[in-house]
Amino acid sequence: MRASASFERVLLHRQPVDGRKQINGLANIVETTMRENPVGSTLYIFISKRKDVLKALYWDKSGFALWMKRLENEKFRWPIKLEDDVISLSARQLTWLLDGLDIAALKAHKSLTFEPNIGDTF
Repeated sequence: MRASASFERVLLHRQPVDGRKQINGLANIVETTMRENPVGSTLYIFISKRKDVLKALYWDKSGFALWMKRLENEKFRWPIKLEDDVISLSARQLTWLLDGLDIAALKAHKSLTFEPNIGDTF
């Protein structure tokens, strides 16, 4: 799979899907339910009903690519208490999700930027 930072957006479909769905079925969900064009630079994340299988769908230059991770003993900590059906994730949040962390509970420090005054020295 491409590095998650290489995607313009990462969108998570919050409602569980049938784990048997493959590329065509997931691309159909992207178009009809998420109202997105699946061809582009977006990574789409799906979870199975048992929350032990995560699938990632994306367009890779000349066709769709499907990546899957199945947990043997655990469940993914899926954001169920959020109201939005589609959630935008950062690359860092995707890594947290794949590592088994609850992305709804974690919040990273806010990024700060400073513009030094011309006369300031550091």
